[in-house]
Amino acid sequence: MGGVDCRALFAELGLDYEALSDADARFPQDGMTRLWARAVELSGNPAIGLNMASVVRPSSFHVVGYAVMSSRNLKEGFTRLVRYQRIIAEGADLSFQQVGDSYGLILAIHGDRLVPVRQSAEASLAYTLAFCRWMTGKPLKPREVRFQSDTPVDIAPYQQVFQAPLRFNADHYALIFERADLETQLPSANESLAQLHDRFAGEYLARFSGSRVTHQVRQVLCRLLPQGEPKRDLVAQALHLSQRTLQRRLQEEGTSFQQLLDDTRRELALQYLSQRNLTLLEISYLLGFADPSNFFRAFRRWFGSTPGEYRSRL
Repeated sequence: MGGVDCRALFAELGLDYEALSDADARFPQDGMTRLWARAVELSGNPAIGLNMASVVRPSSFHVVGYAVMSSRNLKEGFTRLVRYQRIIAEGADLSFQQVGDSYGLILAIHGDRLVPVRQSAEASLAYTLAFCRWMTGKPLKPREVRFQSDTPVDIAPYQQVFQAPLRFNADHYALIFERADLETQLPSANESLAQLHDRFAGEYLARFSGSRVTHQVRQVLCRLLPQGEPKRDLVAQALHLSQRTLQRRLQEEGTSFQQLLDDTRRELALQYLSQRNLTLLEISYLLGFADPSNFFRAFRRWFGSTPGEYRSRL
């Protein structure tokens, strides 16, 4: 892809290339972050994620792709895509909502310990749009494509792939579609098949959701921390679990809610301190500390120094 030897790249980063053909295989988001970053280095192409638009195929979305294809229209298909997106990837949150008189498919990618790179989100947007064009058999053009990242030096590749107005430095990554485009019936619509695929996807998701609670809690914590210290009941609610079930599942995985909260704060603190544009006060609030002095005490407990001393050594 993009002149990069993918098999060699996977081997270099300790990732299993053969697992790409295994629908049940999962790659950690931090592994994918390192993969994209290295691909950019090797290719010299910061827009390499857009190349994913040229390799689209329904099977890449597992049973979810077929469920979307058999939907009445893209609006119904996107609803299914959001419902089952954890089958495709655990490191991302997808939502579908009305945006003014249009519809938006909104994407957020969450890292574990590393900050996700823009190529990961751009690849997802390009791939999804290519899949929509393939399903409709039309050169579907979004009303707008939004990127959280800065405007690239060369926007020509983005214009070529998306064929739509581009907005950078947005609040989120998103594909914004005209209502009429999403409500037009799909050529592959089949209600009976859609119900069958719903059953398969539901059963798969139920099996797949049986573990990895630790990873899910980390993701929820990352989202909620800027709003203040997350409470256990709020996290349990976000995961559709009771507090008792959440506690039991975490114990089975060898950890606890408080330990995960502390670990997540510690790891995020290092990421934020490396970003010189963030003040220590801002970092304190991003980590959910109502009182900055609590952040300073926690940081000294974690690393034996103050945040300012640590930053000065970077």
